[in-house]
Formats: sequence, C-alpha cells, structure tokens
Amino acid sequence: MAADSPTVVLIHGMWMTPRSWHDWVDRYTDRGYRAIAPGWPGVKDPEETRRDPSGLRGLGIKTVVDHYDKIIRELDRPPIMIGHSFGGLFTQILLDRGLGAAGVAIGTGTPKGVLLSPPSTLRAGFPALKNPFNRNGLAPLTPKQFRWRFTNTLVQEESDRIYAEHYIPGTNRPFFEVASANMSRHSPAAVDFKNPNRAPLLLLAGGKDHISPLSVNKTLLKLHRKSPSPTELKEYPGRTHFMAGMDGWEAVADDALNWALEHI
Repeated sequence: MAADSPTVVLIHGMWMTPRSWHDWVDRYTDRGYRAIAPGWPGVKDPEETRRDPSGLRGLGIKTVVDHYDKIIRELDRPPIMIGHSFGGLFTQILLDRGLGAAGVAIGTGTPKGVLLSPPSTLRAGFPALKNPFNRNGLAPLTPKQFRWRFTNTLVQEESDRIYAEHYIPGTNRPFFEVASANMSRHSPAAVDFKNPNRAPLLLLAGGKDHISPLSVNKTLLKLHRKSPSPTELKEYPGRTHFMAGMDGWEAVADDALNWALEHI
C-alpha cells in the first residue's frame, strides 16, 4: 500500500451490519488499499445484534453521522467514503461537513430536498413508520419483506440465505427524520446542495431497486449539481438494492473505487 493512498471507509445501511462489506474490504485490501467498515453505534455482528438489538432503539441520524465523523477525523488524511442505503445518506452529510476526499452513495437514502418519494420507497419504510408513537422503536423485517427490499430478483430460498447471514432489525427514528425532513427547519437529514467545498460525489443506482429507485437518484443528481464539485450518476440495470452483495458485486466495488480515485 502506498504511503499516500487514502483509506476507504465503508458505511453500511439499515437492516445491515459491517458484514455486508467483508468482501469489499478483502477486494480493496488485495488492490493495496486500507479499507475499514465500522458499524453504527449499537451494531455488532448480525447474530449478536439480533439477540440484543436494544442499542438500536432511538438511534437517530445525527448520532450515527457524528460517530463516523469522529472516526474519519482521526484518520491521517481524508478518506474515500462509500455508503449503502442510509449509509449513502450519511456519506452525503459527511461530505457536506467538509469531510472525505470523495464519496460514493449506493442505493442511497434521501436527504432533505427530495420532495416526492415514489410509492416503492414509501412502502420500504412502512415497517418503521406504521406507528407514529413508536419513533424510538425497532423495525423488524420478515424474510419475505427483506426479499422485496433487498433481493427482489432472487427466489425466496436464495434470499433467505442472505437474510440469515446479514439481517438485523432496523431502527425507526431515521425513517421518521427523513419523512419529516422537508417540514423541519433543522433536519438532521439536511445537506447544502450548493456547497462549493464538497468533495466529488458518485451516485450508484440499481434499475430494480425498490428502496432507492433510479428516479430518486436522478433527482439527487440535479440537486447536487448545484455545487461546482463533480457529481455523477451510474445506473446498473437489473440490479437490486443489495447490489453491493449479490452476484456481480465486484464490478460495483471496482467502479466505486476507480471513480473516487480518478476524482480526488
């Protein structure tokens, strides 16, 4: 690894753990880069977190972003940040804070400013949003619900294997914070789309993604291009929300890192 090579910080999404990045860490390590995948506060390995998910209760966007902020500021140089799903939203917020040399958001969650969410995105958040009096509660998924959100091009049996390996309960608060972002003056999901100091950003979208469909990413592309910093969108037709972990993930991993290295 070259002394001046940037660290790659991988940020997992909702219903996932750092295990979802294990193959990416190995691949980037083989290419000569240091890659780390810290978990959200309260998130350990899937089995332990499923046994005791109490650390996820009430966990909000600011707490998670501050957690990664501290990790990134302790590095010796600005890293490449790659986030999936809610991790993609956290990546955008961290970039807006002036952190990172480049960012990649895969199947990203939406920051404040996206006014209309497609029906599939609203359906994806229903387990968390169905009870407005349970903002600090948990959002479990059944194997069937998991397949619709993450692995909808697989048969149920294949999806169940991924569910068993990766799934943990979600936490409700970030869904409420995103849902109310456009009505909140100080939303933790806000970013400054005109920020001239933001590092380059790449959006990666799957053509079969129910949670973060292409239409959402096209809207984000237009918003982020209000900044003079490089911003691009790449679509993967036929890929689901879990494009980072299903067959062909290697191409996604290489595209993400190569683009970031070219734009630092």
